[in-house]
Amino acid sequence: MIGDKKIVFSGVQPSGNLTIGNYLGAIKNFSRFSEDYKTFYCVVDLHAITVRQVPAELRRRTYETLALYMACGLDPKQNTLFVQSHVPAHAELGWMLDCYTMFGELSRMTQFKDKSAKHSQNINAGLFTYPTLMAADILLYQTDVVPVGIDQKQHLELARDIAMRFNQAYGDTFTVPEGYMSTDTMKIMSLAEPTSKMSKSDTNQNAVVYILDSKDDVMRKFKKAVTDSDACVRYSEDKPGVSNLMTIYRAFTGKSFEEIEREFDGRGYGDFKLAVGEACADGLAPVREEFARLMADKKYLEEVMKNGSDEAAYYARKTMSKVRRKIGFVN
Repeated sequence: MIGDKKIVFSGVQPSGNLTIGNYLGAIKNFSRFSEDYKTFYCVVDLHAITVRQVPAELRRRTYETLALYMACGLDPKQNTLFVQSHVPAHAELGWMLDCYTMFGELSRMTQFKDKSAKHSQNINAGLFTYPTLMAADILLYQTDVVPVGIDQKQHLELARDIAMRFNQAYGDTFTVPEGYMSTDTMKIMSLAEPTSKMSKSDTNQNAVVYILDSKDDVMRKFKKAVTDSDACVRYSEDKPGVSNLMTIYRAFTGKSFEEIEREFDGRGYGDFKLAVGEACADGLAPVREEFARLMADKKYLEEVMKNGSDEAAYYARKTMSKVRRKIGFVN
């Protein structure tokens, strides 16, 4: 806690174009915390290199991710926005916490198994231990609340376990973080395979809608979205494609599932897909415009990076001083 405000931390990898799943499930909701919490939002470039990156592309995407944070409503005057590698304490605490994390705990991480299968030629040590670095990201700022999606709950539980283990060994050192999952946060699924989550790394470009897609691309992708042969707009577990489109439409229009069902009663999927595409493209238009404006001012983005990293480092040093003393390192 800083003053009378609890602390929120979250991070996004600069590892490709962000999707409407990233936007609706995470970034769009981040600004809600700004008034009542002290917020740290990070571009986690250290996590990105568990998979081989093209250096120039990683640099470009780091700027882009920071710009997207701001284009999606995060004011750098109200939120600490920074790049992970600009605060070396993340890596330092990550190593320390490696020594308080059990091999068996890391081997049970489902994302390690998934990424190992996808990147079988590069199953590196960082891929195995990056949940510990994620724990360091969170614990470094004495985080009270972490906005999480369903797929990150396992990593948050590990961060909590590590914090409690360290506190038990050395006394009160880390705040044990709580997860926050908004009741209105949606899990956005692939347009091509609606039983799978929408992923920015999907090789099928028609399956994914990116935040920065043009309106033409958005409309084209929704027109090709998988539905079913029922020709009835109804939310149901046995209609994953239609239910996913209804979820997206609800997120951009604020309409309930019941209202959507009434709106498209007796109308075909063609009309429905066009409406979802229009709502999505129109909802993303202000984000795309602000992103373009920010990307044209690289000097300003670097100023935000510098100010954010200076502030983050100030709070990180407080935690690291305590941790180093508890472990027994000589200052």
